[in-house]
Amino acid sequence: MNDSAPGRIVLLTTSHRVAPGLLSWPAWQVLRAADRVLCADPAHPQLPYLREAGVEVEEGGATARELVDYCVGDDRTAVVLTSAVGESALTDGLARLAGSGRETMPALELLPGSYDLPGARLIDLVQVMDRIRRACPWSGIRTHEDLAKYGLEETYELLEAIETGDRESLREELGDVLLQVVFHARIAQDDPDEPFSVDDVAGVIVDKLIHRHPHVFGEETAETPEDVKAHWLRTKAVEKGRESVTEGVPLGQPALALAAKLASRARAEGLEVTPPTGGGVGYELLALAVRAEADGVEPETALRAAARAYRDAIRAAEGGPAGS
Repeated sequence: MNDSAPGRIVLLTTSHRVAPGLLSWPAWQVLRAADRVLCADPAHPQLPYLREAGVEVEEGGATARELVDYCVGDDRTAVVLTSAVGESALTDGLARLAGSGRETMPALELLPGSYDLPGARLIDLVQVMDRIRRACPWSGIRTHEDLAKYGLEETYELLEAIETGDRESLREELGDVLLQVVFHARIAQDDPDEPFSVDDVAGVIVDKLIHRHPHVFGEETAETPEDVKAHWLRTKAVEKGRESVTEGVPLGQPALALAAKLASRARAEGLEVTPPTGGGVGYELLALAVRAEADGVEPETALRAAARAYRDAIRAAEGGPAGS
């Protein structure tokens, strides 16, 4: 066994979700100081940037035995830029040598050269959606109109997950709703006349959120949730150029939710509007919805909860299991 200085092997990892060349300072330090830098993948995205920075990289990599022999004895440092190409054989070989107990091993170090930021997996989603759009015969010809029904279905499934408190379903259904957003944005990107991308979609909502939260990003203050909501509605009305608080309320939404939304808009503006009366059950439901909204109850949610209880009662009367 060799008792000389052991040397060092550094396995440098990078994230494909971070732009090539944007490496951490410790990564650049070890790259510049290394005796050898190796990469088994000639197409590794970091290579052009390392060479531009004056880092000499050997393509083709090396075996575990070769690296250990190179580093041990002369206290040399070898940096391996990891990739899917040849990485498994190298790491397995190093593990076998280290585990044999008969080798003087160099210091083995795993050094992250770049880290994923929060939301980094969204980049994967956009890339996967782009590939599917280009390569899948079904997805490649979908239109916004084709997907409209799925957006509605996924929204209701998300609502069900929220109301039942199923965390696993909640995570899954949020993903399904997110898919609809990314899919629509990818379809829009192909529009020959007015294309836009998912980045444009994200940019619009980022600007909107910043503008509508001056108490967070600006000089204004908001002491209560009610202050925030009032400011949001005022800002939204100015942005949209609306002459009535009812503008922008989609009439196609479920009727109880529509009634509650209209009541919420009126109340936020301090308008005292008595619900119209008539000779039908619709007016009675309207009055109940307005009263529920004033009491802080979401009538659509409340009715669904009651409907589930009614369903359970029906199943119990049938002699079946109550609940799902």
